[in-house]
Amino acid sequence: MKITHIEHLGIAVKSLEEAIPFYEEVLGLKCYAIEEVAEQKVKTAFFMVGQTKIELLESTDPEGPVGSFIEKRGQGIHHLAFAVEGLQKNLNYLEEKGIRLIDKTPRKGAEGLNIAFLHPKSTFGVLTELCEKPKQ
Repeated sequence: MKITHIEHLGIAVKSLEEAIPFYEEVLGLKCYAIEEVAEQKVKTAFFMVGQTKIELLESTDPEGPVGSFIEKRGQGIHHLAFAVEGLQKNLNYLEEKGIRLIDKTPRKGAEGLNIAFLHPKSTFGVLTELCEKPKQ
């Protein structure tokens, strides 16, 4: 498996409108993109910190994955995302190693990335996302 870098850290928030000012006005970061990913029932806001992104996640549906997460655990770190080369190949490898996959095949995520999640029961309690830029 080849991880190239930490792609982003996902943070679940109840409201982007309330959270963005903290990141911009208190931490001095600039929100460079806001995007809705309807398939995942989420609205996202992105910030750069060095080479790594912070992704704020606001649920657009209380029954969606982020809405459920906030209901059970409250706001906070939702997932850790790694950039990889050969996403499907890596998913096959992980499944062979007995890692429980949420996504057996990549799907579209924010910023046009192909993504797949690993179940936290196989990753020591951390929801882990693998990301790959689509081939041009």
